[in-house]
Amino acid sequence: MDRSVATRARAAATQVVLVTGSRMPAADRESGLLVAALARRDVHAEIAPWDAAIDWARFALVVLRTPWDYVERHERFLAWVRATADVTTLVNHADLIAWNLHKSYMVRLGRAGIPVVPTSLVPRGADMACQNTARSAFGDEIVIKPAIAAGASEAIRTTASSAQARAHLTELLLSGDALVQPYLAAVADGEVSLVSFGGVVSHAVRKLPARGDFRVQEEHGGSVVAHVASDAERAVAQAVLSALPRPTLYARIDLVTTPDGPLLMEAELIEPELFLPFASGAADRFAAVLADQLRSSST
Repeated sequence: MDRSVATRARAAATQVVLVTGSRMPAADRESGLLVAALARRDVHAEIAPWDAAIDWARFALVVLRTPWDYVERHERFLAWVRATADVTTLVNHADLIAWNLHKSYMVRLGRAGIPVVPTSLVPRGADMACQNTARSAFGDEIVIKPAIAAGASEAIRTTASSAQARAHLTELLLSGDALVQPYLAAVADGEVSLVSFGGVVSHAVRKLPARGDFRVQEEHGGSVVAHVASDAERAVAQAVLSALPRPTLYARIDLVTTPDGPLLMEAELIEPELFLPFASGAADRFAAVLADQLRSSST
């Protein structure tokens, strides 16, 4: 077969593309598992970076999976999300991606009655009086982080009245909004992540920080173990999913369990690591949901 004909034939057969990044800060260890799980359902999938020169309309389903390089180019990324959603089916929905990109959703969910880690949103360019109010709202130990970020980038744990807190918050506000939250001692016991497909919890893991740190990501020395979610954790996760502005085909709900119960740390709806290797059948459950969506999109 002529090479160009073969290329067109493969393109025609490809129904799903799993979107990754071209400037990856870490290896993507999950998309290959999902490609294999989809193949077991006779669904052909390929992996491509979001900023590639691709005709996205040729795919019936575009699935955001690991575009971990979007943060520094989030405006361009969001424009790509909108443009892609105009020509094909994008999951999660473009409106949900835009809603989740800025962590002000924590404030919105808190106002809606979801138990969240208390959060103050400090707008870009806020004056010192506003900054002082935010820093002093949650006691002595606080966490300061950008409102648009991933992987705990530029997040610090510090003392509310310290020069470090003042300087870091001021620096963040030069380029964007920021969040101030209380540091919760329960974080030392780890965060619980509940992963859902099609609105149903599939599995859970516990992410543990390195000794003396509060960040649970692997690049900061964190580790991951399998976890059996409690009824209370499941209830909060389902409450978060129900409160989202649109249904989600995949989600990771990160919680911290305090003496008052589980609190939402983050709702990851754009490009979460889904910890597929930590639960038997997880990739197949996700593939089944995507295959159903593919059939719906084709009718």
